[in-house]
Amino acid sequence: MNPTLSAESANLDALDDKRRMPRLYAWSVFALTFGLMMSDYLSRQVIGAVMPALKLEWSLLDSQLAMLVSVVSLVVGVLTVPISLVADRWGRVKSITLMAFVWCLATIACGMAHSHGQLLWARAFVGIGEAAYGAAGAALLAHVFPARQRAAVLGAFLSASLFGSVLGVVIGGAVAAQAGWRMAFFVVGAPGLLLALLYPFVVRDYKTVALDSTKSQGNASAERPGFQRVVREVFASRAGNFAFLASGLQMAMPAMLIAWLPTYFSRYHDIDLKKAGLMAGVAVLAAGVGMIFGGGLADRLSARNPRRRALVPAVYSVLTAVALMGAFALPPGPLSMGLIFLGALFAAAQGGCSSAIVCDVTHPGVRATVAATMALANNLIGLAPGPLIVGMLSDHLGLKLAMTLTPMLALAAAFFFVLSSRSYEADAARIRARVAA
Repeated sequence: MNPTLSAESANLDALDDKRRMPRLYAWSVFALTFGLMMSDYLSRQVIGAVMPALKLEWSLLDSQLAMLVSVVSLVVGVLTVPISLVADRWGRVKSITLMAFVWCLATIACGMAHSHGQLLWARAFVGIGEAAYGAAGAALLAHVFPARQRAAVLGAFLSASLFGSVLGVVIGGAVAAQAGWRMAFFVVGAPGLLLALLYPFVVRDYKTVALDSTKSQGNASAERPGFQRVVREVFASRAGNFAFLASGLQMAMPAMLIAWLPTYFSRYHDIDLKKAGLMAGVAVLAAGVGMIFGGGLADRLSARNPRRRALVPAVYSVLTAVALMGAFALPPGPLSMGLIFLGALFAAAQGGCSSAIVCDVTHPGVRATVAATMALANNLIGLAPGPLIVGMLSDHLGLKLAMTLTPMLALAAAFFFVLSSRSYEADAARIRARVAA
């Protein structure tokens, strides 16, 4: 086995166990970091609620509307790793404060745009601000809370993306209906500025652990693993590589729903902007419920048959495709609406499963890099292209048919999950043997 990676992981765990932070301080850090995560996703997802108004005012094509959604995920995917590296070197607290100011001011700038090009640039800067926030925020929380609470705290932190997404489409739709789409951006962007101002006065950073330490543990050298070695470790597993592809493709489903459901409800169900945003928010909430419980169900079903760790998310993907293709193919009505919510329930249920698969089949010493790689795959394969594919198809086929065809990506995700299951047990066993050696 590679002693460097094992020693590095063991040393960090030992340091974590020795830390004790005052409870009031720890939960204050959590509250502020959670609040900024909500602001992050409010700024990201409000666009879906105002797209019908933008189309009406500027006579935009659906593909142009889709660009406004996808540009954020594209920028986040490209810049997540490099900006995370900068944050680790410059400092998490300073980086988070600057990032929050960037995405909040960029969101406010969206409300001042007078053309599609100006709005597209402003949305790109929203992505620049948000690119590494999740990684930097998680790093701070992992430092503040002890290891025994880490999974629960980080899970709660990530759930802020759900609440932010729901509020983004609901508040955006309500404000746009009452005061216009420009005010929706102002209302969503301003509160985050207050949190950003407060953050550096409450939260203390921690010193970055040196990667080139000469300390050793037993016979293990603690020198920094080279870049090529880390890349080889991240992509060494067939099961993990297929999981990257599967998760990325499946994430196009919640991205499509968040971006296009308000417009779909407005066009085909004859619902006003406020109610369309509310109904889309319910669908996003259903996706969050599926994400929370999907991983737990997979854990139970795979307890005796490890291959089910990857087969269960394959089933989620198939159910998503069948429900959504049926929903958008049917005439608007209660059955169509019910199938939309059912499809949303399974759309993101694979999230925890995919993360567990790649963690199970890669060395503990590179799991942070693996998590960043999963985020990269989700953004570049699914979150960015998904809404854009719908928009481009809609320009030629209509939005209804576009949303009927796009869930075929979920069937492709199921195929790759099945491929992942075929080598999962062997890959996981090989990692366990290396760590135990």
